[in-house]
Amino acid sequence: MIDLYSWPAPNGHKVQILVEELGIPYRLIPIDITQGAQREAGYRAINPNARIPAIVDHAPVDGGAPVTVFESGAVMLYLAEKEKRFIPADPRQRIEVLQWLFWQVGGLGPMMGQAQHFFRYAPQPLPYAIERYQHETRRLLKVLDQRLAGRDYIGGDYSIADMACFPWVRIHKLTGVALDDFAKVQAWYGRVRSRPAVGRGVDLLRERWVDVATSAAAKQNLFKVE
Repeated sequence: MIDLYSWPAPNGHKVQILVEELGIPYRLIPIDITQGAQREAGYRAINPNARIPAIVDHAPVDGGAPVTVFESGAVMLYLAEKEKRFIPADPRQRIEVLQWLFWQVGGLGPMMGQAQHFFRYAPQPLPYAIERYQHETRRLLKVLDQRLAGRDYIGGDYSIADMACFPWVRIHKLTGVALDDFAKVQAWYGRVRSRPAVGRGVDLLRERWVDVATSAAAKQNLFKVE
C-alpha cells in the first residue's frame, strides 16, 4: 500500500496520474497547502521541504521498513522503477525519458510556476517579472514542441515524462501564455488528456481546489517566508 500525500496542484497531479496509470493500491491523504498543512510537524517528518507530493511505501521491494520519498520527480522515478512500467528498460531509451523528466522538474515546472505567480498572485503587477517568466514559458513550450516532431509522446512511448509535463502544460492559461503557436504540444496534450487514468488522476481532490488568486489566506499560507 502506498500512502500518497497530495493536493490538487500540478506537482500533486503528476503522481496522482501515475498511481492511477499503474493501478496500484494507494491511500490518498490530502495536505491542504492553502491552510498551511504542509508545514505541520507530522508532514515535515515525511517531507522536510514542506511541499507536496510525498509517498510512504509500506510494501517496498526489499520487504523492509516503509520507504518515504519526497520530491515529485523522485516519487515518479521510484514508483516507475518499482513497478517496471512507464520507464524504458533499454538504457538509451531510459536516458531519453529521464532527461525530459528532469527537464520538467528543473525547467518547465519552476518557470511556469513563476509565470503563474506574477501573472495572477503578485499583489502589484510587476511587468518585468511577468514578461521574464512568460518569455521563458514560451521558450520551453517551443522546446517541447520541437521534441514532439514525429513523436506521439515525449520519449517515443508514453512514459513518466509525459505524466510529469502534462499537469504543467494544463495550467498554461493561468500563466497568460497560449498554446496557439505550439500545434504539436496541443496534439500531444489531447492524446494524454484522453487517457482514462489521466482524467481520474486530475479529478482526485478536485472538490478541494482553492483559487489562490481570490483567497488572501491561501496566499499567506503558500507564499509566506518561513
